[in-house]
Amino acid sequence: MNLKEEIGRRRTFAVISHPDAGKTTLTEKLLLFGGAIHVAGAVKSNKIKKTATSDWMEIEKQRGISVATSVMGFEYEDYKINILDTPGHQDFAEDTFRTLTAVDSVIVVVDVAKGVETQTRKLMEVCRMRNTPVMVFVNKLDREGKDPFEILDELEEELQINVRPLSWPIDMGDRFRGVYNLYRNSLDLYKPSKQTVTESVHLDIESPELEKHLSHGLSETLRSEVEIVTEVYPKFDREQYLAGKLAPVFFGSALNNFGVKELLDCFVEIAPSPRKVQAEERVVEPLEENFTGFVFKIHANMDPNHRSRIAFVKVCSGKFERNVNYKHIRFNRMMKFSSPTAFMAQKKEILDEAYAGDIVGLPDTGNFKIGDTLTSGEDLHFKGLPSFSPEMFKYIENADPLKSKQLHKGVEQLMDEGVAQLFTNQFSGRKIIGTVGQLQFEVIEYRLLHEYGAQCRWEPIHLYKACWIESDDKEQLADFKKRKYQYLAYDKQGRDVFLAESRYILMMAQQDFKNIRFHFNSEF
Repeated sequence: MNLKEEIGRRRTFAVISHPDAGKTTLTEKLLLFGGAIHVAGAVKSNKIKKTATSDWMEIEKQRGISVATSVMGFEYEDYKINILDTPGHQDFAEDTFRTLTAVDSVIVVVDVAKGVETQTRKLMEVCRMRNTPVMVFVNKLDREGKDPFEILDELEEELQINVRPLSWPIDMGDRFRGVYNLYRNSLDLYKPSKQTVTESVHLDIESPELEKHLSHGLSETLRSEVEIVTEVYPKFDREQYLAGKLAPVFFGSALNNFGVKELLDCFVEIAPSPRKVQAEERVVEPLEENFTGFVFKIHANMDPNHRSRIAFVKVCSGKFERNVNYKHIRFNRMMKFSSPTAFMAQKKEILDEAYAGDIVGLPDTGNFKIGDTLTSGEDLHFKGLPSFSPEMFKYIENADPLKSKQLHKGVEQLMDEGVAQLFTNQFSGRKIIGTVGQLQFEVIEYRLLHEYGAQCRWEPIHLYKACWIESDDKEQLADFKKRKYQYLAYDKQGRDVFLAESRYILMMAQQDFKNIRFHFNSEF
């Protein structure tokens, strides 16, 4: 296969939603249909455990939530599919925002009973900023929920996007009988089963055959509802979908394998192959011969036996090859990688080549930071991987003086992952951890203890915001630093950060020091 064909068959997408909408379950089922796993919930050992393949960290199994983005690749029909399962919990939103910079499209999972929730709205804003194509899967139809038309109105209003149903549910809850697939004109009848796949019957909705499968009342209701759908909603237009203006909607029950194959079949057909990426210098086209890529995520200890760190690289153009020299732009030196890996959550295998759209794992001994660029030689910088100003702060102290080395190493590595941010107070030298949510402190403490054997202790600190400061007026900057020296810190890159105790103090600082720029994310 030539470069153009290889890149054309790639589909790289993220599954996003509010916690508990069934995102990880849907990811599992997509893997099941792709033949990547053979039993849902199965992991490598062939013993069926009750946890999902993509939730492999110990803490995820205990809590039953995803706390880190998992990357999984598999072949389906003639397509190479890369799924990124993201954390839904808002405390890990930053990991999800960064993941969205590495995908070409998104599937949003919505719970039929709860409708659109806060976190879904936030994630949709990020998709809108980047015009990412979005598909919606309305999940849990085997339970009672909102009327399908009400769900569609809510999606349009809350996500500010036009919608077009490509499948339509036949009742719900205990009475749920299946869906009519408007994209393929087929009837998919529901038989609850967590392990097997539903059979579908190809028939036109007007066909009298419909009555063989559904009672007279249900078939009449289905016909009238489908008629309303086709008259009220715009015809499905792939160009509108690719421009991020129209979202196709599917209905189903991921837990019972229902509606997932229909979603996947339609997805591989209409979803975009790798799209062009904006670098600071120019636009990078996926079909360019030369390799370019950027690090969007770093994960420490994917294999607890080896204390390994992996840098996840999204290939933006061309072809990546094993044992070939590539330029690390920030270090301005060539590096080659002898064991790049492809993933199935935690399981990984060495790969010899990867194409635009693929995600490659590079073993990392501390050479990479989030946002680093690798190329065949050209100086490029990819943008759009910001760190946001944290909302919560705590001092981190060593609880076991004999393990200070382990604690230092653990904190360094976990901060490189972008789980949270580390600030060092310039006045006292104390280390402050900033996060977006309380749960992150628990995850850091848990991982320090279980992965590094280090114990930490948290101490309260009252702060309102951390903001990065810069100025062309050297005198004013020096004056500001002199007056506010107790409230200044360095971030991990050694840049100056002002730690404001309250909104009022921040406002006064902005008024008094007009020539200083206060930034609330690290991209400036």
